Amino acid sequence: MAVPGLWPWGACHLMILFSLGFGLDTLEVCPSLDIRSEVAELRRLENCSVVEGHLQILLMFTATGEDFRGLSFPRLTQVTDYLLLFRVYGLESLRDLFPNLAVIRGARLFLGYALVIFEMPHLRDVGLPALGAVLRGAVRVEKNQELCHLSTIDWGLLQPAPGANHIVGNKLGEECADVCPGVLGAAGEPCARTTFGGHTDYRCWTSSHCQRVCPCPQGLACRACVACRHLYFQGACHTACPPGTYQQESWRCVTAERCASLRSVPGRASTFSIHQGSCLAQCPPGFTRNGSSIFCHKCEGLCPKECKVGTKTIDSVQAAQDLVGCTHVEGSLILNLRQGYNLEPELQRSLGLVETITGFLKIKHSFALVSLGFLKNLKLIRGDAMVDGNYTLYVLDNQNLQQLGSWVATGLTIPVGKIYFAFNPRLCLEHIYRLEEVTGTRGRQNKAEINPRTNGDRAACQTRTLRFVSNVTETDRILLRWERYEPLEARDLLSFIVYYKESPFQNATEHVGPDACGTQSWNLLDVELPLSRTQEPGVTLAPLKPWTQYAVFVRAITLTTAEDSPHQGAQSPIVYLRTLPAAPTVPQDVISTSNSSSHLLVRWKPPTQRNGNITYYLVLWQRLAEDGDLYLNDYCHRGLRLPTSNHDSRFDREDGELEAETEPGCCPCQHSPPGQALPPLEAQEASFQKKFENFLHNAITIPKSPWKVTSLNKSPERDLVRHRRAAGTLRLGGNSSDFEIQEDKVPRERAVLSGLRHFTEYRIDIHACNHAAHTVGCSAATFVFARTMPHREADGIPGKVEWEAASKSSVLLRWLEPPDPNGLILKYEIKYRRSGEEATVLCVSRLRYAKVGGVHLALLPPGNYSARVRATSLAGNGSWTDSVAFYILGPEEEDSGGLHVLLTVTPVGLMLLIILAALGFFYGRKRSGTLYTSVNPEYFSASEMYVPDEWEVPREQISIIRELGQGSFGMVYEGLAQGLEAGEKSTPVALKTVNELASPRERIEFLKEASVMKAFKCHHVVRLLGVVSQGQPTLVIMELMARGDLKSHLRSLRPEAENNPGLPQPALEDMIQMAGEIADGMAYLAANKFVHRDLAARNCMVSQDFTVKIGDFGMTRDVYETDYYRKGGKGLLPVRWMAPESLKDGIFTTHSDVWSFGVVLWEIATLAEQPYQGLSNEQVLKFVMDGGVLEELQSCPLQLQELMSRCWQQNPRLRPTFTHILDSIQEELRPSFRLLSFYYSPECRGGLGSLLPTDAEPDSPLTPKEASEGSPQNGGPGH
Repeated sequence: MAVPGLWPWGACHLMILFSLGFGLDTLEVCPSLDIRSEVAELRRLENCSVVEGHLQILLMFTATGEDFRGLSFPRLTQVTDYLLLFRVYGLESLRDLFPNLAVIRGARLFLGYALVIFEMPHLRDVGLPALGAVLRGAVRVEKNQELCHLSTIDWGLLQPAPGANHIVGNKLGEECADVCPGVLGAAGEPCARTTFGGHTDYRCWTSSHCQRVCPCPQGLACRACVACRHLYFQGACHTACPPGTYQQESWRCVTAERCASLRSVPGRASTFSIHQGSCLAQCPPGFTRNGSSIFCHKCEGLCPKECKVGTKTIDSVQAAQDLVGCTHVEGSLILNLRQGYNLEPELQRSLGLVETITGFLKIKHSFALVSLGFLKNLKLIRGDAMVDGNYTLYVLDNQNLQQLGSWVATGLTIPVGKIYFAFNPRLCLEHIYRLEEVTGTRGRQNKAEINPRTNGDRAACQTRTLRFVSNVTETDRILLRWERYEPLEARDLLSFIVYYKESPFQNATEHVGPDACGTQSWNLLDVELPLSRTQEPGVTLAPLKPWTQYAVFVRAITLTTAEDSPHQGAQSPIVYLRTLPAAPTVPQDVISTSNSSSHLLVRWKPPTQRNGNITYYLVLWQRLAEDGDLYLNDYCHRGLRLPTSNHDSRFDREDGELEAETEPGCCPCQHSPPGQALPPLEAQEASFQKKFENFLHNAITIPKSPWKVTSLNKSPERDLVRHRRAAGTLRLGGNSSDFEIQEDKVPRERAVLSGLRHFTEYRIDIHACNHAAHTVGCSAATFVFARTMPHREADGIPGKVEWEAASKSSVLLRWLEPPDPNGLILKYEIKYRRSGEEATVLCVSRLRYAKVGGVHLALLPPGNYSARVRATSLAGNGSWTDSVAFYILGPEEEDSGGLHVLLTVTPVGLMLLIILAALGFFYGRKRSGTLYTSVNPEYFSASEMYVPDEWEVPREQISIIRELGQGSFGMVYEGLAQGLEAGEKSTPVALKTVNELASPRERIEFLKEASVMKAFKCHHVVRLLGVVSQGQPTLVIMELMARGDLKSHLRSLRPEAENNPGLPQPALEDMIQMAGEIADGMAYLAANKFVHRDLAARNCMVSQDFTVKIGDFGMTRDVYETDYYRKGGKGLLPVRWMAPESLKDGIFTTHSDVWSFGVVLWEIATLAEQPYQGLSNEQVLKFVMDGGVLEELQSCPLQLQELMSRCWQQNPRLRPTFTHILDSIQEELRPSFRLLSFYYSPECRGGLGSLLPTDAEPDSPLTPKEASEGSPQNGGPGH
């Protein structure tokens, strides 16, 4: 990679580093080193300049940091293979250990890696400041919990292609202080800056060592280096070997004399040879050395290779690999292969070229061997050494050995010694007798040395062929019959055994021994003799897999009673039968992604059981309707979590990478379900672990956790009915949508669905169908839900935004909804501004928009305005519309404008005005007949008109900041009031308004409710601050409760809440404090003979300092409409908070408020869960009237639970008053409560104390109206 101001990776193509006091002239070459257990073992590196091979440092569990202090190997400059560090305790950095290691060549790699740093528990940084190149292979740095300074290394400066690096599981970057020299005040000159992995940063190994880049500080003199990037010869670097020299181990050049003196194993004769310009440890296959020449020559025929082994035991495939290529074995071989499966191909690769064994060949206890055919070229066993001094060929106790291979054909010779065969029950005697003749050993051994009673005694060596007479196959069974066998002596026939197994290829053998995994390769079934002598024997093999080829043969079990009679029997040839097809199992691991607004890509894996030849996949898809309940939410006041159409990273892999990987010749893991392979990443990790286990020689075990497969897209809510085949048509079940089901047949495990609607969710079902689908049907469906990408312009609002004046200070903006949006439209945003002022953004819920097809902008000062609108859908924000201009007239403009209208109005217009006036008169009379109840009938008359008083505030002192929500009478705003409170220039307030279309009566009622609040002066009741009754719109100024209502506040404290402010959940003392503040406000209302009738968390407000107060902003009906219930056609009732006597008789007293207070305590304890969850409103009515109460909470503090129980006494007179409640908790309330509360005030303790009710008279029976002012939820002081 090119770096500004620096050289590219290959620029210093000869050198790695400048001289550090020693150079290339003093190289000391060491072989591969495995350093483990003891720190002292590192001294083996003391004089090494080059490790020609690999360097492994591992398993030092007892080492400490002190052991490595002062330990350094500055001479080491390169490793030709790989460097591996594993579980070296106490080592904190490689900085001092290998300060001059310049190059890791990667000639031979460790599982594809040249540098492996794995599970180093104390390593804090890599710290290889001299490292300039990793010429081949990747880097793996994993599971090092303290390792930092990885983000400051540019691996691209070291490697030609760093893409395969695996750096995971180390210390998190945010927990590291990765600062390079010269940065953020660190000492030293700043390091070079490069871009790697998309991040530009300073590059360093540690906080004091920069990562070096070309050019070398001392220029390009090829003798100023300690390591060469290419080839080294006589103290200098070269790109190619000079004439007369040869490349050795990919890093240096040697002369022919030097090559001849090299040794693979110290103390042994050199086998190094020269071939095609290279010095090799041995000649490549097909070439050999002739005489004393060190040059390789092509062999004529088979190349001879002599291997001195002494007496070598071969007990595994790995042991046999030591003899690969050997033709002349100087010594003896002992084969003891107790377990293994299908070993012959591997053994043939290792031993198949052996022609001569100078000693003996002993084969014993080799239960895994069926044949000795892997010794196919063996021609001579010379017998220089013998078993027990007598036997040149010794074959003992091989339970499954059946054949001696091709020794007869090759003419095996045994010039001296005997042969011995015993306890080989499946090896027929005729094979042994034929070997005697070929080897020339007949007559050397007696009958006991080839015992006819222990060789071939379990094999039917003189057999008659049994023939099958019929077979019937089904999907899961095979019915077989064969001819009856009658030996010479009928009593010798005992039974039959049927052998069968899955055999994808017709290459099964009759070997019935155990395989390497400890299981029988053949299944066997005993079959009793038929009762009738004329009946043919038969059997049913079940259960079997559909559309699977089975190998089957049957063998008669006989007993030879005559002493000298040969063992006779009967056996059928192996026949191959295939079961019938069945429907496949479901396709596996379906994944989907969208690459456009009209396309979906789907991929999957074939079914685990195909049960036939898969010919096609049936893909069905159906558009799903969006959740209509989303329209009911006000997304202006709650978090908006939008659905996405995320790209699945598995689509970036090739098809082959999605298939499971297994290593050939390995048994399935015992902890994995049959047929279930590990996914690629897990397979690679398992392979990496196995490699470790191999070279650690069982010194440490790396545990493997079983792979757990989690079903994709599993959703109980979307668990649709399985597809069924009915009337020849596959239909999607469980979906009541009317959207059309579409289908397609695809031949491969992928499909592209086109012509889809933008940003729409689809259900996609995939059925696997095999060649017999017309009779057995397709598989059940696997399904996935996928969403297309959004269309960029779909959320644009069509046409222009229109406006009309709604009143003197408000306008109505109207616009059309997007005709085909991305999913659903959830809200709109209006950005409007007055000329010369900052813009204001107003959020409008879709429900609010639907009422008038737009929105009212109210309380606008006179001036010229412009506005733009955009929609927000499930996909996000649409584009802004063009600006619309409108104006609000000032007082002078209104007078002149009115005169102009009066003079220009037409007679027709006058008639329309007269008609409208008449209709308005009659409508007003009808409305006046409606009964309006006051919030407290004791004090106010519905006919009383509002008269401005000292609470009146001039309109010009009020300014609006933003909307808070929709109230019972109209919108509620946050605003500022100038000069409202002494000493305060401006006061944050809440402004309640009445709807612009409200009648005069409704405006009066609105002001009457505000008048009630004038009498209240309590710290724990929301205060009225003023009224603006002159002009329009009417405003009621209330104390601003910045944290909203208590219900929303409690829910925001839930850990999973989207709008969680990061505050802890309330402790018991916090809950008691809330309860005390609410009880204090209610005690004040009770002392003033006021019955709230709708006490609930939604009607309590929370101030900026978390004080809870009684009262609301009139928003409860709109925000929490589901908390109310309409009983018998009456108004809305908060049934879940009402006392039994209120539900039965409509009686509301202070006692019923105490019941509601108990429910509020329950809400506080549960963070505002819905009371009586799981019960409908009708069920709650019956439950409470029948004496039921809310269940006890397991995690609720006992003190709070007891207080609730006292509030829920069925007899109202037994419930405590609010003052009694405060009496019981006063000691636990904060000191500020004593200073601010009504409970501790003189009014409570003195004048009003006598008025505290113990049994207040009931209020008039509740007769809720359709109008909000008469409903219980509007009867409280917060209106």
